[in-house]
Amino acid sequence: MDLSSAQKIVIIGGGQAGAQASFSLRQGGYEGAITMVCDEHAPPYQRPPLSKAFLKGELPEERLYFKPAAWYEDNGVELMLGMRATKIDRATRQVHLSHGGVLEYDALILATGSRPRPLPIEGASLAGVHELRSLEDVERLAPQTIAGRRIVIVGAGYIGLEAAAVASQLGLDVTVLEMAPRVLARVTSPVMAEFYEAEHARHGVKIRCGAGLSALKGEDGKVTAAVLNTGEELPADLVLVGIGILPNQELAAEAGVACENGILVDRDARTNDPRIFAAGDCACRPLVHFGRTGRLESVHNAIEQGKLAAAAILGKPRPAEDTPWFWSDQYDVKLQIAGIGTGYDQLVVRGDPEARKFAVFYLKGGVLIAADAVNSAPEFMVAKKLIASAAVVAPERLSDTSISMKEIAAEAV
Repeated sequence: MDLSSAQKIVIIGGGQAGAQASFSLRQGGYEGAITMVCDEHAPPYQRPPLSKAFLKGELPEERLYFKPAAWYEDNGVELMLGMRATKIDRATRQVHLSHGGVLEYDALILATGSRPRPLPIEGASLAGVHELRSLEDVERLAPQTIAGRRIVIVGAGYIGLEAAAVASQLGLDVTVLEMAPRVLARVTSPVMAEFYEAEHARHGVKIRCGAGLSALKGEDGKVTAAVLNTGEELPADLVLVGIGILPNQELAAEAGVACENGILVDRDARTNDPRIFAAGDCACRPLVHFGRTGRLESVHNAIEQGKLAAAAILGKPRPAEDTPWFWSDQYDVKLQIAGIGTGYDQLVVRGDPEARKFAVFYLKGGVLIAADAVNSAPEFMVAKKLIASAAVVAPERLSDTSISMKEIAAEAV
């Protein structure tokens, strides 16, 4: 469907994907109405710093914003802050809002994001139990991160470990509980897990893997302890839950838009309704470098899909689809990730983990599919290009640090 004559575009969601879509629409010459429905009260902002510099108190709130509030006014983008979309009526092309109003659309972009997976145990609603997903979450948590207090973090994914690093640096007594046998079990290899477990231990963080949590105990409505499946109780002044996220797909599903672990979209971020697009954490998209579909929870994905949706609406050529990439900052360690390592059959280590400067490459059938680079920017940058071209790379060359990454890239088939 040609939407290049659209005059009313509604964007539901004020995160990275929704904001990028509005920027790209204006940059692409769109002159019609753009309305962004944002359920938070702050203008669109970055989420990655929430578990790092912002939680640590090193970044003022204004630095989180993608653009100053004046940009939206100057560029004719109406921000409806503190507003929730409650229903999409595809037949009349209307979005119903929580205050009873209605917005008409010619094209609709769903950038509804995701929400923290709830902790399904007794005591999860006690005071002192926190999530870390929004600005308001940090505003509740940060005043409680006082030196000497005991924090139990549930989940050893990136959010949990980033928060553990910050809490340790702020002087808290930190314990991380992880049900899996190692940290980062869902997203990386045993080599990387071992490195991060050692790094956190060096900073005094206690990581308990294979630890099942059965309940949270409290007194006077406030959490006081985490109870393990073994019956052991860990004293806790506060608890942070980081056990993954769920895509906000309900609004789309109720409107009959196809969903399966996210809102299903094609390469142009278009759903099964040609006037409706989805972008960011909420979207399940074709992963063109890997021959399958999936959701990507990353800044790169949100920016790219925001651009894809805008281009499709404007009738412009599809922007390039880059190799997926991610990052994590913990202490003074910068991890840069290229690709998706799921299904790898060979693992190659380049450099020395003890030197805190190394990379792990993941191959499948001789083809490079992912790389984790610790304080190693050249390995990350070259790996992104090699993954995009489905390059066959000799493992012995990858592991040889006397051969530059530039040479390896030149040799790749």
